[in-house]
Amino acid sequence: MDAHLILQPVFVVGLLTLAMALWMLVTRIPTMTRMKIHPQEAQNTSKLVDLLPAEVTRISNNYNHLFEQPTLFYAVAIAIALLGHVDTLHLVCAWAYAGLRILHSLVQATIDRVMIRFSLFILSWIALAIMLVREALAVFGM
Repeated sequence: MDAHLILQPVFVVGLLTLAMALWMLVTRIPTMTRMKIHPQEAQNTSKLVDLLPAEVTRISNNYNHLFEQPTLFYAVAIAIALLGHVDTLHLVCAWAYAGLRILHSLVQATIDRVMIRFSLFILSWIALAIMLVREALAVFGM
């Protein structure tokens, strides 16, 4: 199977991160301007949580989350590609992971229902865990 196929969902998650960065930019800057929050007050972004409305903060929270668990996804998917271990199950899991992360981002950035978000988070972890464990077993020759 073509190794590059598993890189497609990797780039989808990367593009999701870009989209969330842009969304954060077009919501945070105008809100700060409207609320007369000086950019220097954003030096410590944790203080912005108290200053900005929730609908702005939750977008930046999601953006930050995209630099947590997805970094492991990138590493595992790239290792699978480099080692030539791409197969149907890895592809299904990678695409499931990408789709679930998109849904997670949309939920967090809009309605922010914790149990929905948590369910999507756990399902994405299951997809990633399958990839991780399968590849670890292959790397360790088990």
